[in-house]
Amino acid sequence: MNTSNTQKRSYSLFIVPLLIAGMHGYASFIWDAQPLVLWTDSLVYLLVLGVAGFLVYASGKEHLRDPWKQISRSRLGMASLVFLLSFVIIGLLDSIHFRLPVENNSQQIANELNTEIQYGTETDSMLDIWLGPLKTNVEKTYSAPFSAYQFTKETIEHDDGSRSREYPRLIFGGAHLEHPESEISADVLSLAIKGMILGFFAWLVLVGVVCIRRQKKLAKSFKQTFLDILYGKTESALNIVLLAIGFIFIFIGFSAELATKYHIFGTDKVGQDVFYQSIKSIRTGLVIGTLTTLIMLPFAVMLGIMAGYFRGRIDDLIQYLYTTLSSIPGVLLIAAAVLIMQVYMANNPDLFETDVERADLKLFFLCVILGITSWTGLCRMLRGESLKLTSVEYVQASQALGVSHLQIIWKHIQPNVAHIILIAVVLDFSGLVLAEAVLSYIGIGVDPSMHSWGNMINSARLEMAREPIVWWSLLAAFIFMFILVLSANLFSDAVRDAFDPRIRKQ
Repeated sequence: MNTSNTQKRSYSLFIVPLLIAGMHGYASFIWDAQPLVLWTDSLVYLLVLGVAGFLVYASGKEHLRDPWKQISRSRLGMASLVFLLSFVIIGLLDSIHFRLPVENNSQQIANELNTEIQYGTETDSMLDIWLGPLKTNVEKTYSAPFSAYQFTKETIEHDDGSRSREYPRLIFGGAHLEHPESEISADVLSLAIKGMILGFFAWLVLVGVVCIRRQKKLAKSFKQTFLDILYGKTESALNIVLLAIGFIFIFIGFSAELATKYHIFGTDKVGQDVFYQSIKSIRTGLVIGTLTTLIMLPFAVMLGIMAGYFRGRIDDLIQYLYTTLSSIPGVLLIAAAVLIMQVYMANNPDLFETDVERADLKLFFLCVILGITSWTGLCRMLRGESLKLTSVEYVQASQALGVSHLQIIWKHIQPNVAHIILIAVVLDFSGLVLAEAVLSYIGIGVDPSMHSWGNMINSARLEMAREPIVWWSLLAAFIFMFILVLSANLFSDAVRDAFDPRIRKQ
């Protein structure tokens, strides 16, 4: 590979961490905000740097580049990757936290009075700033999707002193309509069409930019470049990538037009927008799926390779360790650890300035517990593969020549089990996202004050028993979780097909 191209790629991969740091500074400069780095935020940034470093390392290794080239030619793999990256972007925006100054206490007033700025107890993120109306447009209680009226009747007193049981008008949903009964259907349809057209035109601009860049690079006409992309005559599935981005752009335009004037998925018991809750829950699902894997990998990789390479007593000890851990019911172990953590936080309330920090520490601890209890399966696979690799001729030759164990593991064992690690990580992600929903449903998951699909499903359990049924919270959580898990599963299939040597030979 050309050295200049490698350097450009290396620099570009570190744009994301720099953007995260820049957004922290931007928030502090514009809103006089106090940057706040939570436990899970720091691990998210570490994970971004780790992925960027791996991509830089893989770009210089042909045996790692070739599988990724195969993935780039997979239609389902690239389409699912686009949707996964859209979720990741939302999660990163929601991981940039800060505290805003209290009202009427700006930097100028603080300087005039020679006092320090007093910050509020509420923690916001960049995503909260961008979704401001969805967060602040809070109704009194339940309302159905795209409704202008409350879901339950109330006794309303009229000007003449009479009272009646009616469905009150919402404060924000459909407030711009004078006669919702006759106007709401046409208004929703016109706003939806307008938003989708705007998203479509934004997508056309993106397609034009991509065609122009490829036209200059390949020295072809604009028409020929466009036709090559349209019919899939490119080195990667670029047409599928652009098509998936088009769906996302159209959905963004649709949501941007409707979410500020209606509640797309209705509101919950306290009147909060369910669509906003679903978007905020993305970060929790990603944190559970990725940070748990980050915590689990060192145990699985180190112990699995050691057991297969050294054998003997070390192998027996490691087998005894993961067999014993696997014999303990995982749910009971997680429940006991979470309850201990809850007691500790209840006895030490002074350690947490805000409720968000308290909930984040519980989320971090849950990731640690899940990581400690979920490394045994990958460890078994790596042990078996390491046992096989230890018997091959080049490893035995290295041992006979006196090469150190650490060098043999790093140069011969680890590269040959890397595909197993990568496949297991991607496959386990969707399982961990679903695990959070199950744990929150039974009451031992994330803090109830934190947005998560599991908490939404748990609260929907009581709502489904109402008459009439409040169904939209469960539907919203199901849709977002379904898209994320389906995208992860489809992408994991593409990764397995590309990195598994047996499938590649077939």
